[in-house]
Amino acid sequence: MISSAKGGADRQCLAARFVDGPHVSAPDKAEQHLKDWLTDLGSEQAAAIGDVCDSFPRAKRILLGIVEASPYLSDLIRADAARAPRLLQCDPEPYLAQLIENTGRVVAAASSEADAMQLLRRMKSEAALLIALCDIGGVWPVMAVTAKLTELAVAAVQAALRFALRQEVARGRLSPPNPDAPEDNSGLVVLAMGKMGAGELNFSSDIDLIVFFDSRAPTLAPDIEPQPFFVRVTQTLARLLQQRTGDGYVFRVDLRLRPDPSSTQVAISTEAALHYYEREGRTWERAAMIKARPCAGDADAGEKLVSDIAPFVWRKHLDFAALADVHDMKRQMQTFRGQSETAVEGHNVKVGRGGIREIEFFAQTQQLIAGGRHPELRVRPTLEALNVLASSNWITFAARDELTAAYLFLRRLEHRLQMVADEQTHTLPEEMEAVERFAHFLGYENRAAFAHDLLGHLNIVQGHYAKLFEGDPTGTAQLPLADYGAGPDDPRLLEHLASLGFKKPIMVAETVRQWLTGDYRVFRMETTRNAFVEFVPALIAGLADAEDPDNAVAAFDRFLGALQRGGRLISLLSQNRELVALVALILGSAPRLGDMLARQPQIMDGLIDPRFFGAMPDRRELSTRLAATLADAYSYEEFLDRLRLFGQESLFLIGTRILSGTVSAQQASTAFADVAEGIVHTVHALVTERFAAQHGEIKGQETAILAMGRLGSREMTASSDLDLILLYDFDPERPDSDGARPLHGAHYFARFTQRLISAFTTRTNYGVLYEVDMRLRPSGRAGPVASHVTSFAEYQEREAWTWEHMALTRARVISSSPEFRAKIENIIRKVLTRPRSAAAVAKDVKEMRRAVALEKGDKEIWDLKYAAGGVVDIDFIAQYLQLVHAAEKPDILDVSTLHVLDNAARLGVLPQASAEILRAAAHLYHDLTQILRLCVIDRFKPETAGEDLLRVMARAGDAPDFSSLEARVKETQGEVRRVFRNLIEGRE
Repeated sequence: MISSAKGGADRQCLAARFVDGPHVSAPDKAEQHLKDWLTDLGSEQAAAIGDVCDSFPRAKRILLGIVEASPYLSDLIRADAARAPRLLQCDPEPYLAQLIENTGRVVAAASSEADAMQLLRRMKSEAALLIALCDIGGVWPVMAVTAKLTELAVAAVQAALRFALRQEVARGRLSPPNPDAPEDNSGLVVLAMGKMGAGELNFSSDIDLIVFFDSRAPTLAPDIEPQPFFVRVTQTLARLLQQRTGDGYVFRVDLRLRPDPSSTQVAISTEAALHYYEREGRTWERAAMIKARPCAGDADAGEKLVSDIAPFVWRKHLDFAALADVHDMKRQMQTFRGQSETAVEGHNVKVGRGGIREIEFFAQTQQLIAGGRHPELRVRPTLEALNVLASSNWITFAARDELTAAYLFLRRLEHRLQMVADEQTHTLPEEMEAVERFAHFLGYENRAAFAHDLLGHLNIVQGHYAKLFEGDPTGTAQLPLADYGAGPDDPRLLEHLASLGFKKPIMVAETVRQWLTGDYRVFRMETTRNAFVEFVPALIAGLADAEDPDNAVAAFDRFLGALQRGGRLISLLSQNRELVALVALILGSAPRLGDMLARQPQIMDGLIDPRFFGAMPDRRELSTRLAATLADAYSYEEFLDRLRLFGQESLFLIGTRILSGTVSAQQASTAFADVAEGIVHTVHALVTERFAAQHGEIKGQETAILAMGRLGSREMTASSDLDLILLYDFDPERPDSDGARPLHGAHYFARFTQRLISAFTTRTNYGVLYEVDMRLRPSGRAGPVASHVTSFAEYQEREAWTWEHMALTRARVISSSPEFRAKIENIIRKVLTRPRSAAAVAKDVKEMRRAVALEKGDKEIWDLKYAAGGVVDIDFIAQYLQLVHAAEKPDILDVSTLHVLDNAARLGVLPQASAEILRAAAHLYHDLTQILRLCVIDRFKPETAGEDLLRVMARAGDAPDFSSLEARVKETQGEVRRVFRNLIEGRE
């Protein structure tokens, strides 16, 4: 126990070495939380903590900051009463080393897989809290923290693999010369990739591994086939590390960086891998291999494999093809950079402007370009690469110093973000108040000081990144201005186009000549043609920056052919040339948006609004914009036209932000729903007013629009219909309206509803606003289009099927008076919280899922909604959990599937491991569905999809390429399907 800061031993203890710490936002509240925790501890532990806090005030400040800002670290402290005093009194470096060494020894000797998993997870929990304390307290600099995290991960992989192999030795499948080290001479190689390979893991990082094996595997028993054996070992390794138990997990394992992961097993032979890299390896795989490092398995085989792969990574010559590869890599990894400034709230410090990835890419690109001829550049850690680049005169020492400072700042920020809830997140909170609280946790006095430092670093990084890629690496700036009208017969034009990165210069040259000489309707005005002729060089340069330049030219040609009037658009693009690459992305990968732009070029205006790249507008701001749009409409028809134009522009802007990577799928879902909700509310008010002018009102009348489906759950996409139910009420003593053309009771509201639907679905000059689906009303198509609120309540109570109650979990009143809204919400809540038989609900859910599969099919993996293990399975699980548990745990109820999963896990009715699988799957499916709804009108077929779309899909799924994404989707669907079967099919 510590009683004084004096003495040699005390000076070595962790608490004595704290030099930094968080600011506490609400000290009184944090003090009370800390006091409550100490009260729950045993007297000995509480006294130890008290002594530490008395002797070392910074220790108390850190504990207060943790209980205020980090539920994850708080849970680690509470999970073991002796843990906090033990760690605060330890000497951290030898303590962590001893913890890792002891765990490796006891895991190797564990008698069962369950014991091994428990030991590994306890090591992770102890080490995670120790490392976090050293980071928060400034005991270790940030790169020492990343090194310790990597050391922990490597040790965990080695221990888990050794245990798995010793199990195989016990089964007689492996005969190593040294049973205590069965990995030696096994031919099994585990490569650590990414930040783990570079020794730079972040606090809540996944670990990226590739597992290779020698098909001649000298220590395998004679009758054992190598591939099935090593696949099984790899699966065991992953399970030991990432399966969630009551003790948590060790590390999430990602095996999808292996060659062609959608069609290869999780372990691949070295011969097949080398053949792949030689014949088919891509630029991103070259970049990934820069940091590859053997971390477990047969050490000699690992070093040989890295040496054998080196010629694939490090090219001997710097030529145009290599430069084209580098530029392809840049296009694939970079989000659209059209922002005029970098925001603080909601900024992604990894992939956003000026973020960690730009620093890493800045270094890796130059390593790829020159590492073949300059072996000194072949280093793994990012900061070491920057240092070597500077000392080798590839970059200035000033650039190295600025990028190094930014990298250290952003990595520390990244760690603190992830410490909050142990999530692999890199995004700052959306709300200013939340950023203020986070800034305190990071040690800042206020948001302003934090924002000053953050924006300073981001802008410096972005400046260096832009200079690297906006320069003239191919030396083509000295070429004379090309004659774009010369066509494919001009070799200098073809050479110029090839130097810009076009792979089909003859096709491009002919297309451009057609632009300048052909008969396009958009060029009927001479002024438009002249403006376009002047714009062509910048246009070609902009299209060359597209992800697939040749396809971008073809798409722009189709776009020009479809344009009716485009003078203003051509002028806009010529004056805002940074938009050309974005337009190329839209035209090349999202035909739905491209068609909208061709029909209504004015919707492009929103892209130059400075607000475009800022925070997504909320419902209040959207309502204000919509009201301004409609303010001076001179007729009902003009009103409908403006409403449609507002809807299309909003859809276009949200869709463009999805493609450009500047909003998440969840933000886009909410934004689509906010737009729809604002429009529904506006149409409801207008139709109510116009209908009353014709037919009067019924005494005591109320109408409400109930959103169901994706609008109800605020999970809309660009192509979502509106699932609506109209409910009404009135004074039964006075059922007739009082207008010049009175209507009676139910007939009044039926006519009103038809008028409402017509306002959405009537085609005007600007198309249809939304398709409206009212089949979820009581009795479906057989029932009246509008329902009296009492009839609705009685139907839900007495007649509704289970599937209708499942649908009701998403019901949300979006337009109504407050009183009528409360009445409807009470009815819904009463229905959803009544007791139900879990077995009966499970039976109904299973039968409904089977019926959906029979009608829609469930075998196509890219039918993300209906595929086995797809969106429907997750939705049904969430709806099942609500119907079964809401009677006893009403807090489970929410219209959002993701919120329901969170609630269910928090309330203990969904295992944490299952919740994590479902949440990750839901996020992945939402991300991909948003892209597919924008870009694909019919069924998605990867074999016929363009490269632009495949790249956008891979980026949306946070995968390096489409093959990796396909592997992830297959794996995810299998995991979700298993959860569905365990939860629902196992309950009958």
